[in-house]
Amino acid sequence: MPALVETFTTRAEEVSAVVRPVASLDAALDYVVDLCAAKEACQWLLSGCEATLSPSAENVCATVAAKSIAAPGFSEDLRACLGQRCRDKGLHLTDRSLRDHLGGIDVGLTLAGAGIADTGTLVIDSSDEEIRLATGISEVHVAILPADKIVSTADDLAASLGEAMARPGNFTAFITGASRTADIERVLAIGVHGPLALHILILENGLTS
Repeated sequence: MPALVETFTTRAEEVSAVVRPVASLDAALDYVVDLCAAKEACQWLLSGCEATLSPSAENVCATVAAKSIAAPGFSEDLRACLGQRCRDKGLHLTDRSLRDHLGGIDVGLTLAGAGIADTGTLVIDSSDEEIRLATGISEVHVAILPADKIVSTADDLAASLGEAMARPGNFTAFITGASRTADIERVLAIGVHGPLALHILILENGLTS
């Protein structure tokens, strides 16, 4: 396992992901809220707020300046723990459908089902639309990856992926690094189709921690 974690970390960092080991889920939640509290408010939402605006528009800008976290797919207990941390830091944990936040949110927190070491790739069951949106409209995507779920190559996931694809409505996402494209004059642009940054928290003792 240590060798797989090391290889995964190296490959993920080569595509600009931030990889950090965490000893427990509590430590992961602390990381997420500290990251959100330290960043600037979502710049997608604040676009245009620097201009001279009407009073009503200024009120809208003041509202969207609040920092928010989305954590779909987590248990009620974990959401309660995260919610308390958010309140302590003056952050907002979304409790409505992410379709109400399509302008963007600050941090989207997800749980990865597996990691592929030789490419630094996350494998996430995104059959739930909320998880798809969290990985797509967040300015920063944070994924918790249990260390014991890292495999060497994609071939090692053939059996589990085959079972997943047999389920109606399955949507499995392979995520390698932050969103990027270079299809316009071969100039690399980050965050055009999704998050500006990807943070991967490798949970050292698995989900039992």
